[in-house]
Amino acid sequence: MGAEPNLLLDALLDEAGISHAGLASRVNLRGTSRYDHASVRRWICDSAVPRGEVPNLICAVLSERLGRALTLSDIGMARGEDDLSDMPLPAALDRAAALWRGDHKGSEFVAGTRLLRGSAATGPAFAWENPPEDLDVSHRGQRAVGRTEVDQLRQARARYELMYRRVGGQPVRPRVVAFLNHHAAPLLRGTYSDEVGRELFRAVGGLVALSGISAYDSDLQPLAQRYLVHALRMAKASGHREFGGYVVALLANQAMYQGNHRLVLQYAQTALRGAQGHLSPALVVDLNTLQAKAYARLGDPRSCHRHMTEAERITIRPENEPPETGYVQPGLVATQAADILRRLGDLTAAQTYAEESVRASDGTHLRGKAHRLATLAQVIGQRGDAEHAAAVGHQVLDITEGMESGRLDDRVRDLAQDLRGQGTAAAREFRERAADQLRAPR
Repeated sequence: MGAEPNLLLDALLDEAGISHAGLASRVNLRGTSRYDHASVRRWICDSAVPRGEVPNLICAVLSERLGRALTLSDIGMARGEDDLSDMPLPAALDRAAALWRGDHKGSEFVAGTRLLRGSAATGPAFAWENPPEDLDVSHRGQRAVGRTEVDQLRQARARYELMYRRVGGQPVRPRVVAFLNHHAAPLLRGTYSDEVGRELFRAVGGLVALSGISAYDSDLQPLAQRYLVHALRMAKASGHREFGGYVVALLANQAMYQGNHRLVLQYAQTALRGAQGHLSPALVVDLNTLQAKAYARLGDPRSCHRHMTEAERITIRPENEPPETGYVQPGLVATQAADILRRLGDLTAAQTYAEESVRASDGTHLRGKAHRLATLAQVIGQRGDAEHAAAVGHQVLDITEGMESGRLDDRVRDLAQDLRGQGTAAAREFRERAADQLRAPR
């Protein structure tokens, strides 16, 4: 696997209004080397560090153009600073802001972000769980930041999350990224106390996590992972262990989607351990059901049932939950149990749980209701009742029509595939309608 793109240099060139050829020309004028636009592209795309004095010349060119002193770390050319899990807070914030800027501008280098694997994927969660902590997150900049600005960030996250629930991640993602770039990034560079700073990182982290969720829902998995890793770094700086546990749970959900079941277990266990007992009941339920699903896919029904039993014991009181855990709504445990039992082949019990989850869905958001109905349709279809499964499938299509969500499209596609072997008119009608909906312009 190659190195990550140097998004810091990409963002600084954009801010300075200097092209790749322009940077190469300016470096050549100050030194004896002969670089061109392809050289600069390689410095960004492959995080290549040129030899000799050239990195310092790049700092000089950009410092002069931007009117502020830049270091090798600022331009992404300091040796040994590529690991996001072991990065000082200021450097981590610079990289996060560079990601937002490049993503908002449509940088090809952001689009080329690669998925973290192995220790690179688990390292950020390990760093969140373990010392050293950020002892003082105060900052001095040009703009005063107080609780009013923090409240505005929280309100924005709530607004964008509601939009996400209604229309899906694809139309919401560019809006959240633009907000991060134009509004959140300047606040992080402002003046704030340690106390306000921690609340600021909590609020910005919530928006960054929502960007990760929206990228996940848009099938941009490497980018989603990168946003979640940055959200986790902000969670650590905020000191809110519960929020950090929530972000690790999001990473676990993404790992589940990608079929990396052992990574799911690592993330879930890290979240439960690292939050030091501060997780809300809804998060504990979610993390236990994730482990149950992972064990079911790993062929360990005993561990699977143990975690499902643990999840069913927990009482969730929505009024005591943080805003991010609104997705853990009444009936979610039954939904997860239905999916697990379906995969284990216990279809009778799976249908009982699936029907219970649908009955409990009054008042839940439309995305959750669609997922519950899709699970019920899959169970009924596996039990051989194609007409009933198709009828429930039409309810799924009624809800998801007009939404722009990769995950809901997956559910529709999977249900159509499950009914492909059924020769009934109802099954054919559902498949045709599903195909039309999936082909519809977005």
